[in-house]
Amino acid sequence: MARPIKTLCMALSGLGILSIGLAACFAAATPGRAQGIEKGPMSGLPLPRFVSLKSDEVNLRAGPGREYPTQWVFRRAGLPVEIIKEFEGWRQVRDAEGVTGWVSQALLSGRRTALVLPWELKPDAPAPQVVLRDNDSESADARAMVEAGVIASIHSCDSRWCEVTIDAFRGYVEQSKLWGIYQGEVIK
Repeated sequence: MARPIKTLCMALSGLGILSIGLAACFAAATPGRAQGIEKGPMSGLPLPRFVSLKSDEVNLRAGPGREYPTQWVFRRAGLPVEIIKEFEGWRQVRDAEGVTGWVSQALLSGRRTALVLPWELKPDAPAPQVVLRDNDSESADARAMVEAGVIASIHSCDSRWCEVTIDAFRGYVEQSKLWGIYQGEVIK
C-alpha cells in the first residue's frame, strides 16, 4: 500500500527542506491531539484514541461495512491501532505504518497495548533492542532486552515511562520508545 505521508516526508527531507518538512510531517503523523480533543459521534469517546485488536484475524476494509472490499488482514491479536473516525458500528483505524482502513468495532478492545520501536524495523537488518527496566529510571537494572516490533501490554504511564508486561516480564520502558500511546499521555 502507498504511504503518502512517508513518501512526502522522505521527499521533503531529501530536498533539504528539513525543518519545514519535518514539522509538516510530524503534524500529519500525529493528528488530533494538537488541535484539541474531538469526541466520536457514536461512542462519545475521544478521537483519535488508541485501542488494540481482539482477534488474530481482523479484516481492514476500504469502507465502513462488510460490502466494502478487504484491503489488508491483520494477523496479530493485541496489535495497537489508532481510531481516527467512527461510523455506526465501524471504526476507521490507522496502524503504526500509517495504513488506514475500516474495522468492525466488535473486533476492537479498549485494552491498551503498544509496539516497541516499530519505526526502527528495517528489512534485512537485525531488530534493535530496548531495555526493559526494574523501575522508571535509566540507571535501573535491566530485567530483559526487548526487540523492536514486540507488543507490550500497558499498565500505566507517567508521560515519561510506561510500566508494561511483555510475555512473562514486567518492567518499565521509556514512553518515547512506544507506539500506541501519545506523547505526554498519562495512564493510571
